[in-house]
Order: sequence, then structure tokens, then C-alpha cells
Amino acid sequence: MRIGIDVGGTHTDAVLLSGDSVVETCKVLTSADVMSGIVEALTRLQEKSALASSAESVMIGTTQFTNAVIERRSLRPVAAIRLGSPSGRGLPPFVGWPEDIAKVISGTVFELDGGYLYDGSELAPLNNAQLDKVVDELGRLNIEAVAITSAFSPMNAGPELHVDARIRQALPQCRTTMSHEIGRVGLLERENAAILNASLLHFSDHVIDGIENALASVRLTCPVFISQNDGTLMDVSFARRFPALTFASGPTNSLRGAAKLTGLDEAIVIDIGGTTTDIGVLRGGFPRESNLVVEVGGVRTNFRMPDILALGLGGGSLVGNNGRSVGPTSVGHELVSQALVFGGSVLTASDIAVAAGHASMGNISWVKKLKSELVSNSTDTIGKMLAAGIQKMNPGKTSLPVVLVGGGAAIAPSTLDAAIEIVRPEHCDVANAIGAAIAQVGGEAERFVSYNEISRETAIEQVCADAAGKAVAAGANPDSIRVNDIEEVAIPYMDNGATRVRVKVIGEVAVLNTHATTAAIR
Repeated sequence: MRIGIDVGGTHTDAVLLSGDSVVETCKVLTSADVMSGIVEALTRLQEKSALASSAESVMIGTTQFTNAVIERRSLRPVAAIRLGSPSGRGLPPFVGWPEDIAKVISGTVFELDGGYLYDGSELAPLNNAQLDKVVDELGRLNIEAVAITSAFSPMNAGPELHVDARIRQALPQCRTTMSHEIGRVGLLERENAAILNASLLHFSDHVIDGIENALASVRLTCPVFISQNDGTLMDVSFARRFPALTFASGPTNSLRGAAKLTGLDEAIVIDIGGTTTDIGVLRGGFPRESNLVVEVGGVRTNFRMPDILALGLGGGSLVGNNGRSVGPTSVGHELVSQALVFGGSVLTASDIAVAAGHASMGNISWVKKLKSELVSNSTDTIGKMLAAGIQKMNPGKTSLPVVLVGGGAAIAPSTLDAAIEIVRPEHCDVANAIGAAIAQVGGEAERFVSYNEISRETAIEQVCADAAGKAVAAGANPDSIRVNDIEEVAIPYMDNGATRVRVKVIGEVAVLNTHATTAAIR
């Protein structure tokens, strides 16, 4: 038995699975403090099925850390230590950051000698005298969070590990993030990712403690796992250290849930919530990842993020201009009090869906007087917004089916110009929670290698071993780990025939002793 929970901006969804079968589902409004919403969802699930109390694990997807960055709240100042001098001084840490978030996070900056080049040769030796001065300064300033970044640390993490050990020894109260543990190759973006993660470390304790307390309050003592942004899981101890790996985990869960609900490995998935719509693409049953630099709260990062198009369209979106405009403003979690069908005074996309006969909620009599032109215009506007989104995400016009999921899926019209086939699976309204529940634990590693100096087989084997080690650290059963994806990109402008090799592995949750199944949820 597994429980999957997804905390969205409007609803908190929960699902109980037995193997690959859905036993029970529930949907509650997301609470202001989030944790009480989780308690309510779990309590409701236990009321519906006594089996929920015997769950072997709980998997949770949360937007808490993404929202903290976007809203500039619950963030701590970070000291950024970069090992790469004299190179890179023209572009110091925090360069290009939006002023408002830099003001909140930017603590102090230290640029030291050290680091390596892409081929493993030393850029500059570490200067321990410099480092001692930095550690003394960190102590004097009472710095609580530090991000450590070294040039090409994914190739050689030695300098970051050395600095981290020195800080931990002298300042045990200081929390650190090493960039090689969280970002990909690319100094500035990897450094930004480490800084964002470090700024969230204290908040992660608060969130994880809240999640564990929520489970304890409903007498669930099973292991807890948190969704990552690549469709895999990490255990709570790993999540405490790497909260930034949850960025964009919500839409990722929806895509994974859509794959499981339909049995489709290749599809376009439209996840319509109460406030926004996320459109993504399934490749091999996992979200297609973005190969571009991804901005989180206006900060450039190189996380392994899904390629998602977000639209300001949802079940709570406001309708205006006689139906010619829908969104981006939304009533969000106040839908059940403000929408017309629930006795409110605000015209929303959900009211249009009920009036058009696409959805059944609230009291239909309160929208019967809506003019047919308004309903028709609104439905047409929603359809055009979704069709345009599909075309952007599928520029090659490949014949892929379109899967509709999410609590707001009912606002979508029955046909879409850009879609050849529309699939609305059973339990589509809780696909995100199902995606969390069925996820496996993952790990990823990346290196630059030269096939002139090492065989391709050996190089890939080494990177696979690195990725497997990360998966085990995140909570995977080492005997179940398998390679999910290998990406090789030749870098022609570098010496020695350099190739960037990136490997992603997945494995079963270590505590479950489960076995892979192929049956789709029905």
C-alpha cells in the first residue's frame, strides 16, 4: 500500500494505491499552512478506506520551495564561495539576479584560487591560507548558509569537498551546499542552483518537520518520500539537504500520473489546475527535459527540469470581455466560495464548463441564465489557448495523443484543433498524486570525457556508477537500479575530442521490496 499526495495551489490531492490499483482518492482545499491540508487529506483517505492506515510509504509532491523563491519568503542570506580565481572575476556570484531576490539572499562573496578544467587538469591549486581567512570571516559574521562552487566540479569535486570539510569542522552550525551535488556543468547556473538551495536549507527543516508531524498526527509511521523535479523520489533526509530539487515537481508528477493512467509512453499532457495549466511532453514514460537554461524566480539555473509550458488558465480563472478573455487572474482556492455555481458572484472558467455541460459541480441553476454567446465565446477562447499551447510544445506536429488531467480538466472543450486524439482517463483529476505514488528513486551524473583517452564503454560505466551512487543516497534499493537514459553530446570546439556524457538511473524505493509491474492503473 502506498499513499501519494500532491499539494497544489488550489487543491491537495491524495490517492491510496495497492500495487498498481487505485483503492481510494480524495481532494481537499489546500490550506494556508499547507500541513493542515495534508492532515485533512490523509484523514479523509483513512475515513474512506481502513487500508490507508497500513500504508508502507507516503510520497508527497509540494510547491512549498518553489513558492518560497517566487514570493521571496522564508529564504536565508547565503555566503557564496567560488573556487576558480583568477578566472571569472568579471562575472561574480549573484550576477544577473533580480534585485529583489538578490537583496534577500546575497550575504557575502568570496572568490578563491582553485578548481579544475573540463579535462581534469588543475586550474589553480587551493590556497589554504585564503580558506582559513574565509572561515574566520564566516564565523565573525555568524553566517548560517554557504554555497560552495568550484570550476568544473562535476569533473572533480575535490576542491568543494575540501572547503566543505573545513567549514563543517570549524563551524558545525553552518549549513552548506556543494554545487557538484545539485547542478550540471555550467559554472554560473550551477552556482545559482547551489545558492538557491543553500538559502532554503533552514526552511526545508520547517517543511519536512511539518510533513512528518502531519503524518504522525494521523498515526502513520511509514517512510516518507518527496517528489523531485525529474519524476523521481528522494527520502526526507535527502530532501532536507536538497530542497531545490523539488522545483517543478508538481507538473512532473502529473505527467508521470498521466503515463500510468493511460499506458502511454509518448504523449502531450495538459494538466489543468485551479490557477494554471501546465503542458508537457512524455518521452519514454518520463517528462521531456528542458535543454535550456531554466529560470526559477528570475534566477538562471541548470537543474534537471521538465520542459513545461505554463499558461494562466485554470478552473478558477476569471472570465471577461464577454468570454473573449479567460485568466490569468484566478480565484484559486477560493473557487468554492466565489464562483457562481457555488453561490458566489465571480464568473469563472468552472462556471462556463458547468453551463456548457462539460462539468458537474455546485448548483447548475445559478449559471443557467448565462447567455449562450458568453458560454460559446469562453469555450472557444479556452480551446484556442490550449491549442496554441499544444502547437508550441509540439512544433514538429508529431501525431501525439493529448492527455487531459488535473482538477480543472473539465473546462477543456470536447475537441481541440491541435489534437488528433484526446484522452481523459479515469482518475484524471488526481493524476498528480498518482504520479507521486508510483514514482521511483532517481539519480543523475554528468562528465566531460575524451574517447581518445578512455573507451566509451568505460566512460559510460563510470558515469553510471556516479548516478547510481546518487540514487542510493536518495533512498533507492541498489539491487533495483537501472539506466533510464544516456545522453552523449560531442563538443567539437574542445581539445581531445571531448564528449559530454549524462546518465540518469532509477530504482525502487529501498524500504518497499516492491517489484516492477507493467499493468496500467485502471
